[in-house]
Amino acid sequence: MAGLTHIDASGEARMVDVGDKAETVRTARAEGFVRMAPETLDLILAGNARKGDVIGTARLAGIMAAKQTANLIPLCHPLMLTKVGVEIREDRALPGLRIEAVAKLTGRTGVEMEALTAVSVACLTIYDMAKAADRGMEIGGIRLMEKSGGRSGDFRRGEAS
Repeated sequence: MAGLTHIDASGEARMVDVGDKAETVRTARAEGFVRMAPETLDLILAGNARKGDVIGTARLAGIMAAKQTANLIPLCHPLMLTKVGVEIREDRALPGLRIEAVAKLTGRTGVEMEALTAVSVACLTIYDMAKAADRGMEIGGIRLMEKSGGRSGDFRRGEAS
């Protein structure tokens, strides 16, 4: 495993200088889920949650969060994202909602943190909007699924590095 890029020789945290890196198209896809009671899922899908449109609000919250990643995560570079997409779909097997986010840009650093932040905040928003009906909801499975572009190459979960 490569060394930690945000730690200098003396062990101090630092922001990585990406100024000399080539601009490339970079994408990242992350996922997560919110597990809930079947009745809570039905309430959300029917649009009957007291706080309003849970799925639409969570989608928007995820997109907005991706754009704020550098303000939330120390040492992240502020990025000019060209795309952020958040998809939320029901999964009766959970039961609950599965969230997937995609982030894209042409730049000098990756967008993994933006995709992960989008998923995380979308999940938290679902919890917040439906907690009156189900405080036992569980957020989980937040992980990077794939990324492309940059010096480190492509990554796809489940493939050998």
